[in-house]
Amino acid sequence: MKSNSVVWFEIYVQDMARAKKFYESVLAISLVEMPSPTPELGDMEMWAFPSDKATSPTTYGACGMLVKMAGCPSGGGGTLVYFSCDDCAVEAARVSENGGNIVKEKFSIGDHGFIALAHDTEGNIIGFHSM
Repeated sequence: MKSNSVVWFEIYVQDMARAKKFYESVLAISLVEMPSPTPELGDMEMWAFPSDKATSPTTYGACGMLVKMAGCPSGGGGTLVYFSCDDCAVEAARVSENGGNIVKEKFSIGDHGFIALAHDTEGNIIGFHSM
């Protein structure tokens, strides 16, 4: 196995416009629209998070996107995605003003830095991590 075993993530959403606005506002990024990978999934809507994998395939971290697809509900799935931040309190502060809510404010995880946990607008729990 390679050093970074997680290579991809998908966050399922019910309202793409609402979810896209939430993530772009909280993370201060722009998502990129992705075409459906096959004609059978024509009603699938996908927006990718920024990635430098194309220019630096050895960079630490995983790529991923928001996905709206029939039969894939959002919320409560048991998997938690952490977004890297310079100071996770900054992104956490943007959560409530963008329709989400804080589960746990920034707290120390010892030598591993700090994390904050939040619910997005679709009911998913997400994390923010900083050193």
